Amino acid sequence: MKKIFLCSISNINSGTCNEDCKFCSQSVRYKADIERFKQKPISDIVEEARIVEAAGALGFCLVTSQKGLNDKTLDFVCEVARTLTREVPRLRLIACNGTASYEQLLILKEAGIKAYNHNLETSREFYPKICTTHSWDERYETCENVNRAKLTLITGGIFGLGETQQDRVSMLKSLRTLNPASVPINFYHHNPALELQPNPLKIDEALELITLTRSMLPESDRIMVAGGRELMFGNRQEEIFEAGANSIVIGNYLTTLGRDKNSDLSMLRKLGLGVAKSPEDK
Repeated sequence: MKKIFLCSISNINSGTCNEDCKFCSQSVRYKADIERFKQKPISDIVEEARIVEAAGALGFCLVTSQKGLNDKTLDFVCEVARTLTREVPRLRLIACNGTASYEQLLILKEAGIKAYNHNLETSREFYPKICTTHSWDERYETCENVNRAKLTLITGGIFGLGETQQDRVSMLKSLRTLNPASVPINFYHHNPALELQPNPLKIDEALELITLTRSMLPESDRIMVAGGRELMFGNRQEEIFEAGANSIVIGNYLTTLGRDKNSDLSMLRKLGLGVAKSPEDK
């Protein structure tokens, strides 16, 4: 039986980013109507973790909204990680805190973080059209730092930003050079406050991009369909597994609601798919 790796994300610091990423409602520049806070109470994070663990999630990602790690954020993420390691030890902790140095990543690792997620987002060529306040090269360097620190690397991108097919292939080629264990595929979820136009992709095109990702990154353990899944695929979500995905995010996203996790679990049972019990399950 094919096993699907379930991951959940916790927005532990929301809407405080000063960068100008045109796809992101967490930037303060666009004044999107979202919830904003500096530090989520640790007790709330632990409760979220317990709920998703009970639903079968193995990965739990701690996300902050800023360009990269500073001392204050690093201390907070480490405190959360140590608490979760003690209170919900079965979960595999992932950090997603922007650009990070090798030294910062070692500190996270010591605190109990097992993996680090930092997406390239798109091709190096297209990137300046969606962000000007930091470079694509900084993102790539952070991914190299993750590998150097011997944390599990999770890196992917977003489709539907207005990029060409050539840009998509270029991004996937760059991802391949990093040898990530998991590749999150996101589909742009438009917010009316953002400058970018809504995602122009059709469902069949999106499914083909999942297949393309799997074919170009055969060594990656997991192809994860993450943000925008519900909006992109609607009542055809089960087709993502036929296309090559073997991992999904369950529960809510950073600033948007996801599908009820019980609906996802029911979908997997209906398809005869199991839930991974360890990172090695396939």
